[in-house]
Amino acid sequence: MNQEIANLEPQSVWKHFAAICDVPRPSKKEEKMVEFMTAFGNSLGLETIVDEIGNVLIRKEATPGMEGRKGIVLQGHLDMVPQKNSDKTHDFETDPIDAYIDGEWVKANGTTLGADNGIGLAAAMAVLAANDMQHGLIEALFTTDEETGMTGAFGLKDDLLEGDILINLDSEDEGELFIGCAGGVDTNVVFDFEKEDVPPRVKAYKINITGLRGGHSGCDIHLGRGNANKIINRFLWDGDRNHGARIHSVDGGSLRNALPREAFATVCIPNAGVDAFKASFDSITQQITNELSVTEPNLHIELRETDEPTFVMDSAAQTRFVKAVYGCQHGVYNMIPDMPDVVETSNNLAMIKFKDSSIEIGTLQRSSIDSAKDDLATTIGSVFELAGASKVVHEGSYPGWKPNLSSPILAACKDQYKQCFGVDAEVKVIHAGLECGLIGDVYPNMDLISFGPTIRNPHSPDEMLNIPTVKKFWSFLVEVLKNAPEK
Repeated sequence: MNQEIANLEPQSVWKHFAAICDVPRPSKKEEKMVEFMTAFGNSLGLETIVDEIGNVLIRKEATPGMEGRKGIVLQGHLDMVPQKNSDKTHDFETDPIDAYIDGEWVKANGTTLGADNGIGLAAAMAVLAANDMQHGLIEALFTTDEETGMTGAFGLKDDLLEGDILINLDSEDEGELFIGCAGGVDTNVVFDFEKEDVPPRVKAYKINITGLRGGHSGCDIHLGRGNANKIINRFLWDGDRNHGARIHSVDGGSLRNALPREAFATVCIPNAGVDAFKASFDSITQQITNELSVTEPNLHIELRETDEPTFVMDSAAQTRFVKAVYGCQHGVYNMIPDMPDVVETSNNLAMIKFKDSSIEIGTLQRSSIDSAKDDLATTIGSVFELAGASKVVHEGSYPGWKPNLSSPILAACKDQYKQCFGVDAEVKVIHAGLECGLIGDVYPNMDLISFGPTIRNPHSPDEMLNIPTVKKFWSFLVEVLKNAPEK
């Protein structure tokens, strides 16, 4: 445990966060975290349940005199996004997070920090462990696999929870109360190709795209950051169209819900066209660098000679592939008309992975309007179908969370925030996928809200957690639980 972090104030929260950082918990590999939470609940003598999907529920009865308050579910997810810099040696399945303090921020050394959603888990643990708080019935629900498929929320049964109110602790801007979120769907694509012998009299080159900021494909999609897959494809398209390039491999991005930060490709160029290809490469590099000079100051584009590969993909499939990636929408598609600062619909061209004789492409569409989400998914799928993809599948669809401005917990939170800090909290919807929509489908009468401390650059190795806002978040949560609506 990082004792320096554990000693931050409030220690009742930070000591649990420091302990969580020691537990490996990448998405779909949360077994150690399930064991950790189960042991924690049992150590407190609290009712602790692990359901068949791996969700953990820890139930704490109301404190004396608070039995008449509505029961509250504190909800967060056990998994974290496993992203690291390409030069970082780290195994997310076995290694602890190397967290450290940098001024007013907690960061991680070359990896994601896991404040999303580790700090929410830590706050719920602090409530469960406290013996000096006032609250009604508390149920801490810790779900599995939120980041890659919301598996835990999808598998939640309708007889597990008793609470009337759900406070999701997975938001990332202190001072904001979230009452709605986008839904999402994955559009996954496969291109088959034939392996061909490398043509004679060629030189092989490696194209490296690194240094992009990346980030959360919902929260950061509107910031104009670069997409490594789209960037590298500009070079591949130019090489295919103008310089006789033959592609051996492409690898870009790693997670559906993270903006791709790095991409790599190996191509073969006819000897006679090498000079022209290099000149064109330099020109396109300058164009892209200029376009992204503000949002991506650390972008690095490299072309270097490499060993000749053992095969290249057939030219017809190659051309269809690069045209399809060029035609695939990435970024904001629509803004919410009556909330012009909030993204309504977007797409993330998240991953390109070469397999043995195929290319797999992963995209994620988000929208606060289900029909718009499905329409964009059809649009994206149609681009790849027209390009002759062998497989286009829409899967993992989850609903958005419709705002309820008449929510009793929203009214209570607004009142408590003003009393705590003397200013009004902002009421917002978020273009990220929270589990509230799915849980609300299972428990339609549950009152829902989400809030948390400030996290920047989630889903990337630049993720950082603001220390002062954790203190505000905790004191606010304590007051909300103390002043929960009556039954």
